[in-house]
Amino acid sequence: MDLNLDFITRSPMFETLRIHGGAVFHTARPGPDDFQRLLDTRDPPVLVSNGVPLRIVRQGPKPVAFEDKYEARTFLRGELQVRQDHWHDYFNVLVWLAFPRSKAALNARHFTALQEQHAAGALNRGPVQDALTLFDEGGVVVASSDNDLLDLLQEWRWKELFWANRERLRARARFALFGHALYEKALEPFVGITGRGILLRMESQWLAEPPPERLAELDARLAVHLADTGRLRATRELAVVPILGVPGWSADNERESYYDNLDYFRPRRRDPC
Repeated sequence: MDLNLDFITRSPMFETLRIHGGAVFHTARPGPDDFQRLLDTRDPPVLVSNGVPLRIVRQGPKPVAFEDKYEARTFLRGELQVRQDHWHDYFNVLVWLAFPRSKAALNARHFTALQEQHAAGALNRGPVQDALTLFDEGGVVVASSDNDLLDLLQEWRWKELFWANRERLRARARFALFGHALYEKALEPFVGITGRGILLRMESQWLAEPPPERLAELDARLAVHLADTGRLRATRELAVVPILGVPGWSADNERESYYDNLDYFRPRRRDPC
């Protein structure tokens, strides 16, 4: 895939990835070896839940044995399968670099769910696996020191959140893409692109920390959330986030009328009485 690297290096949607993976965006055509070098120099190192360092391997044929399945292979041996010239996979590596604890926690949950599916002889994934996969592919983290802003998001009050409280949102909240498929979509953003979010309440002083420290704390908080087996039991637990509404994430959202597009900024459907 030919990339607009200039867009990646300036768009705030990719800010989280640039903290630990920015060097790769200055490579004309990066490959798996370039991403392995990023993993090798990451401090602290990226580890899976059993303490094994994460390393890149080329994707092999469709697995037959349980331990060779994608999530199992990552969990048991720290082997992350990557395809050549495949930015879906490359973004997955970059998310591991940005959110190592959270990705390890998510992988551990995936592995446990896969074990349960295998033991039951089930052919289809269950609701927990669906929720984990949805966040892994399309997740966004919304962190704020302001409960009212988080409430507006949960209630789908988009124009009030993104426009009427625009400066308050800039000052008291941060949005970070997590899903590697969502990053792939963000390469060519279109009206309609939507993430599925986990909302985290953070202290106000967190917002003032330098980006690397802020990301490390966010990763630690998110990892605790993801490791909790009482959470992410179904996809409905994930909040809807129309990401092009985030101030600064689209030049078009600098005008109020942008938020009148109800096909994108849909009102919340209420349950019938």
